[in-house]
Amino acid sequence: MNQTRLFLIFAWLMVAMLLWMEWGKDHAPKPAAVPTHATAAAVPRMVPDATTTGIPQAVAPQAAPMPATQASAVAPAARVHVRTDVMDVVLTGGGLQQVDLLRYPQTRDANAQPVRLLSADAATFYQAQTGWVGEQGNAAPAHDAAYATTAAPEQVLAADAQKIEVPFTWTNPQGVTFNRVYTFTRGSYAVDVKDTAVNRGAGAWAGYIYRQLVRVPPVIKTGYTHPESFSFIGATWFDAKEGYQRRPFKDFMDDGAVNADVTGGWLAMPQHHFLTAWVPQADQSARFSLMQNSGVNGIAARGPGFTLQPGQQAASSARLWVGPKDVKQLNALNVPGMNRAVDYSRFEIFALLGQGLFWLLSKLHALIGNWGWAIIGLVVLLKMVLFPLSNAQYKSSAKMRRVQPRMAQLKERYGDDKVKFQQAMMELYKTEKINPMGGCLPIIPQMIIFMTLYWVLSEAVELRHAPWMGWIQDLTARDPYFVLPVLNAAIMFATQHMTPVPPGMDPMQQKMMKFMPVIFGGVLAFLPAGLVLYQVANGALGLLQQWYMLRKYGDKPEPKTVVAD
Repeated sequence: MNQTRLFLIFAWLMVAMLLWMEWGKDHAPKPAAVPTHATAAAVPRMVPDATTTGIPQAVAPQAAPMPATQASAVAPAARVHVRTDVMDVVLTGGGLQQVDLLRYPQTRDANAQPVRLLSADAATFYQAQTGWVGEQGNAAPAHDAAYATTAAPEQVLAADAQKIEVPFTWTNPQGVTFNRVYTFTRGSYAVDVKDTAVNRGAGAWAGYIYRQLVRVPPVIKTGYTHPESFSFIGATWFDAKEGYQRRPFKDFMDDGAVNADVTGGWLAMPQHHFLTAWVPQADQSARFSLMQNSGVNGIAARGPGFTLQPGQQAASSARLWVGPKDVKQLNALNVPGMNRAVDYSRFEIFALLGQGLFWLLSKLHALIGNWGWAIIGLVVLLKMVLFPLSNAQYKSSAKMRRVQPRMAQLKERYGDDKVKFQQAMMELYKTEKINPMGGCLPIIPQMIIFMTLYWVLSEAVELRHAPWMGWIQDLTARDPYFVLPVLNAAIMFATQHMTPVPPGMDPMQQKMMKFMPVIFGGVLAFLPAGLVLYQVANGALGLLQQWYMLRKYGDKPEPKTVVAD
């Protein structure tokens, strides 16, 4: 296969793939509408079904009750406002209602407000909730129960402090007390949530704990010009038996409610650059399930369940992540499968490739200190790895350029007899040791790397608002002055000029070739600048490599000679 057609195929495949992605987003089912001016009370209440049987049971509860704490001994508090160095949180005993990420502004504007990940507003409703469900008629506090607290309404992490603990309690009429403590740690987006239930009543109590994420699906601008539309938005979970699984909002309940008993797993709702996840206690089993009600979607971990005799107590803890998809911090949680929370692809092989590319990119960034130059460094390393394949491609192209006069003679000799022309051309390839397929092999890895890097740039919060130099101040946004797309088109024109045109090439293909740099440049114009920078660096190095190979193997065409029959 000649170099010109390879170039044409590669360019058209890239354009077709991007257009297909655009079509898929435009034709995806739209989320259910939520009244814009509705109050939070208009959002449907979602609590795991109290009649559900078979909730995983925990080990036998302990018989050493905690010191007595009556709900009537403390003043009820609807909300507590907690501010750490990284988070601004509004919470109740039943969960986190609002979370602002202080280190992540919504835009690069100096006065921009921080990203609000969790919200109580109806139109953007998104919360992390936890509560108890009583069985056999036993009373228990759901996430919207009137918990009481001894904490002050305003809690700010002091400069010399590492943690803030916020306690809540609720006691049922039978004397069973439920205590919950939220622990916020300096520099961390992980919130520790510890629950204890103490039975000081005269009869047995049975029930289970639940943790859930509930959300109104966000309205996302679609199309390849909006990278956030290609980040997975829905529910994900990890089970050691089944591995990583996910369900997009657009077909949330199409395959059922899941109902899987999981030990040592996690559940989450990811979005572009950010993530909310519950990580239940690793040695306690819970039933993972999906829920949907009037446009609100939820994923819950129900369990473990407990049966408390008088004088017994039970405990269950979990971690709640509310923050960025920061690979380093997520890995520090030491949770199995948590690396898949940064979702580069639903397919494991491409996810692994994305993780590998980002790992290499992060190492280069640690060495260079700039994500833009790290991308260029990544191109150099990938060119070195793929050198044997690309070397065969350019060598074949150079040799073909050298024999162009002889191929033209063959075309002239055999005219419209395509069979004899093909036979003579293959004989010429054999004589000159030209591999016509030598240029095919580099196409597959180049396309895979290009598309995988697109997912990496879409997902990696580390590159969010990251500058390169001069006019490029955000590698995840488009080039504001289209310098890189124009430069990429110029490189493509130069590459075309160096590429030998095969004799007898269809005139329509030749016209398409002439317009491909313009078409491809137009497609790249609205893609993230980091991706276009990768393409420019890759094309520039490829152009230099092709120039060298042409000089080495065939810069001077052979003189015309008579080709024997």
